[in-house]
Amino acid sequence: LCTSCWLCTSCCVLVASCWLRVAGCVKVFRFCRSKCHKGFKRKRNPRRVRWTKSFRRAAGKELTLDNCFEFEKRRNVPVKYDRELWEKTVEAMKRVVEIKSRRQAQFIKNRLSKGKELRAKDDLRLVQKDIHLIQAPHAEKELQLEAKLEVAVRVADTPVAMEENGE
Repeated sequence: LCTSCWLCTSCCVLVASCWLRVAGCVKVFRFCRSKCHKGFKRKRNPRRVRWTKSFRRAAGKELTLDNCFEFEKRRNVPVKYDRELWEKTVEAMKRVVEIKSRRQAQFIKNRLSKGKELRAKDDLRLVQKDIHLIQAPHAEKELQLEAKLEVAVRVADTPVAMEENGE
C-alpha cells in the first residue's frame, strides 16, 4: 500500500518503511524521511518550506490545474477483474504519463520565457545607462561634428527656400 508524505507530498511512501505519527484524534500522519518528520514536529507550514511540492504549486512553479491529475485520484468503486480492461488501463496510464510530461515541459518553457524577456529588458536598460563605457571616445566627437554639419546645411537651405517662395 502506498500513500503520500504529509509534508512534502512525495509520490509514494511505503507503509512498511515510513515515519509514522498518530495524533490524538486518530489522525495518521506518514512521512517519507526524518527531514519531513522533523519539519512536522517543528510545526512547519508545507506551503512555506521551499523544497516541498505544495510550496512549488502555491508559488506557481509547477503545473497545478490540469486534467491529467484527475487520473491519479483514488476511486473507491471496486471493479471486477477483467484482463482486457487491465491491459487497456496499463496502456492508458503510459499515454497519460506521456501527455503529462509534455504539458509540464511546456509549462516550464513558458515560465522560463518570461525570465528571458526580463533579462533582455534589463540588458537594454544597462546598455542605455552605461553607453559611455561602451562607446569609443572618438565616435562621440565624430557624431557631434556630423550633427553640426547637418544643422549648418539646414540653416543654409532654409533662407534659400524662403527667398524662392518670396520671388
